[in-house]
Amino acid sequence: MDDFLSWLERGPFAEVIRGTAYLYPVLESIHIIGIALLIGPAAAFDLRLLGLGWQKLRVTTAANYLLPLSRLGFVIAAATGVLMFLPAASLMADRGSAPWKLGLIMVAGLNILIFHRGTYRNVAAWDSGGPSPVAARMAAVMSLVSWSGVTVAGRLLAYT
Repeated sequence: MDDFLSWLERGPFAEVIRGTAYLYPVLESIHIIGIALLIGPAAAFDLRLLGLGWQKLRVTTAANYLLPLSRLGFVIAAATGVLMFLPAASLMADRGSAPWKLGLIMVAGLNILIFHRGTYRNVAAWDSGGPSPVAARMAAVMSLVSWSGVTVAGRLLAYT
């Protein structure tokens, strides 16, 4: 693994990122924008599933407006995250928070997959009016917890 991480650090992208003034802070800024686009709309959707959002708004309407923004935010955050990882791959991989961040991203992704392949397939039955089913509310809680954890672990990468 150390050889692979060293290879990443010596790669052309890592060299450009290290050698270009202000590129790393620009990547960090774009990464934060991506995180905001990912977590903000996802949290609003989760709150709607939990019954804390505007109940008159159909779940499918909320999903159609909010989730594409979350997907865009994920692409931006993932791409910039990988680019920021490259110049110091060995150092970042040794940080205690790195496995937590990656693990929580996987938990969040699995949660999304289970929700959309399971509970959301029957959304027509609970799209408006009443409360979301327990499975949808559990998915919402898992989403809020896992994405919050990803954010905390990401911040800790700079310190631990």
